[in-house]
Amino acid sequence: MAVMTVESMWEPDKPKECLSCYGTASIEHPGVRMVAMERGRKYIGGPLQGLGVPTRDFPCATPKEVRETLPDDADVVAFQCRNPVHRAHYELFTRALDAPNVGENAVVLVHPTCGPTQEEDIPGSVRHKTYVVLQEETKDTPAGKRTRWAYLPYSMHMAGPREAIHHMMIRKNFGCTHFIIGRDMAGSKSSVTGEDFYGAFEAQDLAKARADELGVQAVPSLNLVCDPDGNYITADEAKEKGVEVMKLSGTKFRKMLRDGEEIPEWFAFKSVVDVLRAEWK
Repeated sequence: MAVMTVESMWEPDKPKECLSCYGTASIEHPGVRMVAMERGRKYIGGPLQGLGVPTRDFPCATPKEVRETLPDDADVVAFQCRNPVHRAHYELFTRALDAPNVGENAVVLVHPTCGPTQEEDIPGSVRHKTYVVLQEETKDTPAGKRTRWAYLPYSMHMAGPREAIHHMMIRKNFGCTHFIIGRDMAGSKSSVTGEDFYGAFEAQDLAKARADELGVQAVPSLNLVCDPDGNYITADEAKEKGVEVMKLSGTKFRKMLRDGEEIPEWFAFKSVVDVLRAEWK
């Protein structure tokens, strides 16, 4: 909650704003639709005076509070997500600590966005409950002891490479030295044609190019797959060895949840699945 002293008011050039922010002015992009249909005709600006922190369904520590929980003498690798953490995610962010550009005693900060996202996404309050049970389940494991958790009240804009840079800047403010960049991070598809607005590796390429300028190093995420024994290996390793991999799409997973079908534990943590069954319909 804050009070703004309005010092300026203007009519924005929304197509130009969208081109600068999203790289497109097409109404088929969810961010462009938000600017065009949800924002008012006029914008205002001026200094803000904070009055208080809003009451939320989940705790959101300030950057200063998060920094105080992190080591001063080690790298901190940030992992951002907007979905429940499943097995592949967990393997991805814990293995990121072994990346060549990450120091030996590094920790990972799992920092999900818990604000509104896309219509088909699981609500932030439910996602937060899945994170809490997973943190409790893994806290005493070797990987869990090198993992910190915090939550960000942020709404994804699906702005692709530019949003990846935005996330790096945010996590730097929270004390992170590295940031995991996934394939097609913050990407979106046309609501009409289904075509991607951004290239699969645009976010990674831009992040690596701007890393020194930002003071945050990019850690490209591993492309992990699960073998028939339930072990996660890289897709390249699976291809090289001719290993048949197990697959389960997000759409199929959500359908199995709704239908009460058993979710394989190679895909999802049982504790997370139990929360989703109880809280999400």
